[in-house]
Amino acid sequence: MKFIQELPVLIIVIPLIFALIIPLVGRLNRLLPWIIASTITFFCFLISISLLITVLDTGKISYWLGGWEPPLGIEYAIDYLNAFVLVVVSFIAFIVSLYSKKSIEMEIDEDKQSAFYSIYMLFITGLMGIVITGDIFNIYVFLEISSLAGYALIAIGRKREALVASFNYLILGTIAATFILIGIGYIYMATGTLNIADLQERLPALFHSKMVLVALAFFTVGISLKLALFPLHAWLPGAYTHAPSVVSCIMAATATKVGVYVMLRIIFGVFKIEFDIHFIPIANILIVVSSMAIIAGSALAIAQTNLKRMLAYSSIGQIGYIVLGAVLANQLAMTGSIIHILNHALMKGALFMVVGCIVYKTGIEDISGLRGMGKKMPFTMAVFTIAGLSMMGVPLTVGFVSKWYIAIGALNADMWYLIPVIITGSLLAAVYVWRIIANIYFPEELPKHALQYTDGGAEITDHKSQYSEAPWSMLGPTIALAVLCIYFGISATAPLYIAEKAAVMLLH
Repeated sequence: MKFIQELPVLIIVIPLIFALIIPLVGRLNRLLPWIIASTITFFCFLISISLLITVLDTGKISYWLGGWEPPLGIEYAIDYLNAFVLVVVSFIAFIVSLYSKKSIEMEIDEDKQSAFYSIYMLFITGLMGIVITGDIFNIYVFLEISSLAGYALIAIGRKREALVASFNYLILGTIAATFILIGIGYIYMATGTLNIADLQERLPALFHSKMVLVALAFFTVGISLKLALFPLHAWLPGAYTHAPSVVSCIMAATATKVGVYVMLRIIFGVFKIEFDIHFIPIANILIVVSSMAIIAGSALAIAQTNLKRMLAYSSIGQIGYIVLGAVLANQLAMTGSIIHILNHALMKGALFMVVGCIVYKTGIEDISGLRGMGKKMPFTMAVFTIAGLSMMGVPLTVGFVSKWYIAIGALNADMWYLIPVIITGSLLAAVYVWRIIANIYFPEELPKHALQYTDGGAEITDHKSQYSEAPWSMLGPTIALAVLCIYFGISATAPLYIAEKAAVMLLH
């Protein structure tokens, strides 16, 4: 029973400890870092499931570090919202860990592979710390842990361009962190507390304070930079494009989702929806910005020739959907926003895993190089098709569920004019997804000259040879995400139940 009570802190402490152990054991055996990372992330997933079940059964969990009562002490607080996000982050972290072994052997130098897994564990520690903490300053601390690890993960690959992408992310990430820290300083000056639950009690009496208004402004800009909300998205395309495939996958599926969680928790939880709507027009501003993100992100994705860059720009559009659902400030739209955190993690995780499989077997990242790939890598391309249809919002896929809730929420908010924005974003997604599907299944006549590709890093030239699938250690997790894209598109009862409870909590 004592062990069960310590779960909220164990989900942070265990990956943090093993992040320090991995470089040591990596000298003994090259396989041990991968085994440890996969085992620990699976253990974290089990803990998050246990925490979610406990929250559903008994309500909010409050864990006091060192036994110090908040607001003086640091609190780990788990409710419907962050229990749901914890499950998403830990599950994706586990799936990506399973997937990573072969991919990083190809894309990362051998002497850096142990370091990769160590930094990866730090990255996951930071993300889960952001989600579970009930202290606003600790959100900043864990945000910096995950960000510093993210910069290193992007730069650890073999591409020289990754160094530039990492540096750009570092500069903009530092600016974002500075804005968030200034916002925390102002909010502490106004209220005298950093505990999130305490802030929710004290802030309503201070909503007319200019200090509180300035704090919200800093928070909004800083968080928008972190989650790459258009037009503050400049760091994202380069980071996703040039990072190793495993890094692109974990960042696209989790990092920006945790950024969305921070926005929901602070802007719509701590400051309250009433303040965002009635005291300042922050909700109206974000409606315009998120609508622009949906259209611009999808339109820019169409213009790309690199597969990773196309998926990066599509993420900007999908982030727009999540923010739009939140700022509509009604239960249906907020439910759609929260459920899209899970849905986009599944879709984008699957898509970047597909890219990793293609890169491993062929070395191809350019869209034009995918012609006829449907016959050469049928399972991989089937996953791309399923995840791509989900991005479009086709019925019976996860993308349809969240977009439907956001659209109905827009109607309930008497904002019918947002429906064309949602539909246009889906149509633009259909354009950039369908051109790839048409390319892989219905290609023009293939060129007669020899095709060059790599098999696990070894270059081969043979126009008669057929590409084969990536190893099952990569293909298995990829297919698992595709199956979940369909399963939760057909039967979304469980995640919707949790998302609805989280939406009611945020709104009331």
